[in-house]
Amino acid sequence: MAREKAKDPSELTVEEKLKNLYSLQTMLSKIDRIKTLRGELPLEVQDLEDEIAGLTTRIEKINNEVVELKREISERNNNIEVNKVNIARFKSQIEQVRNNREYDNLNKQIEYAELDNQLNEKKIAEAKTLVEEKTRSVTDYNMQVNDRRTDLDIKKSELEEIISETRAEEEKLREESKNLELTIEPRLLSAFKRIRKNSHNGLGIVYVQRDACGGCFNKIPPQRQLDIRMRKKIIVCEYCSRIMIDPELAGVRLDSPVAEKPKRRRSTRAKKAETEE
Repeated sequence: MAREKAKDPSELTVEEKLKNLYSLQTMLSKIDRIKTLRGELPLEVQDLEDEIAGLTTRIEKINNEVVELKREISERNNNIEVNKVNIARFKSQIEQVRNNREYDNLNKQIEYAELDNQLNEKKIAEAKTLVEEKTRSVTDYNMQVNDRRTDLDIKKSELEEIISETRAEEEKLREESKNLELTIEPRLLSAFKRIRKNSHNGLGIVYVQRDACGGCFNKIPPQRQLDIRMRKKIIVCEYCSRIMIDPELAGVRLDSPVAEKPKRRRSTRAKKAETEE
């Protein structure tokens, strides 16, 4: 027998559309519950990874600064050596001067070289102090990174364990929900997803409970409830904008309220007999 061709979603009746939509909501709610089982673990894992990345970047930046400081120290040491050579040469030349002008000029050059060495030595001392401080900072940050990586490994292990337990069920639900989406016309599916996204509990379609919307629990007028039971058009809650269906279509049996047994009225003759006694 030839396989029956699937109906075009736009050709389905309103009742069929609502039924498919509620089935999709049921599957998506199950997926949401699986995500809830994971709790805050995915966010905690992401936060730890971001923190480790930030610390690693900071360590790399500090190490580059240390390299630059060491280069500066090396250059200033070279300047000091050059100045020492120049000072020695100027002092040997000063003994052979022929006039005061040359003498004063050489003395100024010797003085400038000595001042430059003092400045270099001061800058070298400051740079060495900074190198020590930054090296200690790198050590502290490395310890933090190691601690965070230990925490990350634990969190990832916990998350992987939960995912492995629910992976098969989640993959099956996702596959079924994708197939079910093909039976819903795009415009209705898009509206449903938008409602779900704006809903705090992920419900885009709900059934009527105790004469109220099953999403926001606001009362629904009797005439509107009748329209919902008729299943002739898509009806949304005027308060929360969720799509509404009747419980029967959702496959839900609501408990009927137990009627209170009426009290037996006592006869006038019995009351009169009691009074006479």
